[in-house]
Amino acid sequence: MVRPLPEAVNQPFRSDAAHELGITPRQLDGKRFRRLFRGVHVAASVAVTFRTWLQAALLVLPADAAISHLTALRMWGLELRGMHPLHFSTNTQAHRERDGIVLHRRRGRLRPVTLDGFPCLGPDRTYVDCATILNLVELVQAADHLLYAGHTSADQLRAYLHRTHIDGVVRARRAFPYARERAESPMETLIRLSLVLARLPEPDVNPDVLDGRGRFLGRCDLVYWKHRVVVEYDGEWHERSRRQRARDRTRRENLERAGWTVIVVLVEDLLDKRAIAWRVFHALRDNGYAGPPPHFNTMWQRWFGKCTRPAAPPAPPI
Repeated sequence: MVRPLPEAVNQPFRSDAAHELGITPRQLDGKRFRRLFRGVHVAASVAVTFRTWLQAALLVLPADAAISHLTALRMWGLELRGMHPLHFSTNTQAHRERDGIVLHRRRGRLRPVTLDGFPCLGPDRTYVDCATILNLVELVQAADHLLYAGHTSADQLRAYLHRTHIDGVVRARRAFPYARERAESPMETLIRLSLVLARLPEPDVNPDVLDGRGRFLGRCDLVYWKHRVVVEYDGEWHERSRRQRARDRTRRENLERAGWTVIVVLVEDLLDKRAIAWRVFHALRDNGYAGPPPHFNTMWQRWFGKCTRPAAPPAPPI
């Protein structure tokens, strides 16, 4: 008869505590356990989540370790570049490296907050830390999310960028002017930046559009008021909702009936962002825009020119 495992192994535990739990080294190396990091195991029957990984990592990190960088950004609700490796910061200098964990050794005070029960660096610090890893477009996506979610404000983040001198602040300052508080999704940010950095006019972000009688037509992603052009992003979740498709169709028909040109960007359209810029340019030009066509310089091509799938959606709660 197989002896049932103690309840404690349903949470990550240090391998050197296995004996106290009545687990032999042979059992620990068997099929009933899963190794998460060197020196940390959990019962193999446990569904390993983001929270599980964090609990496991903190068991082998210095006592002052706090979640930071991309892992902190995920804690604040936005996942960019995947879950792994996990990032933490510490003021401790001596520590053994472990696969799957990036430990950033910092000199200044970390000042973590408690977020969902974990020590995590604040949103302003996280934005600057991420600037050491992310490119400009991803940084603006991060800032837009932090602002829209209410984790910080434009004034608060601007003041933090002005007074801090930690690694990443120069790049963070460069990206911040492109951030907008009403940007609701990373993909909307991506599309907006692909237009603005191609030297097209900047659209308004998520305003309410009314008809000539003041009746509500819709809350639209990107709006060119002067030329009556709307750019809407339809993500994959729209494709899974018949009711959402019907609402979108009705809204577009109402906008077009009121004299607006509506450009719909689908997920697959993001594979060719040049084509999106040209579609917007032609719509603007057809409605009186006299400015130059889109310009795709070397930096634009670096950020948008590759055929890549869109970034991951906002991270689910842990």
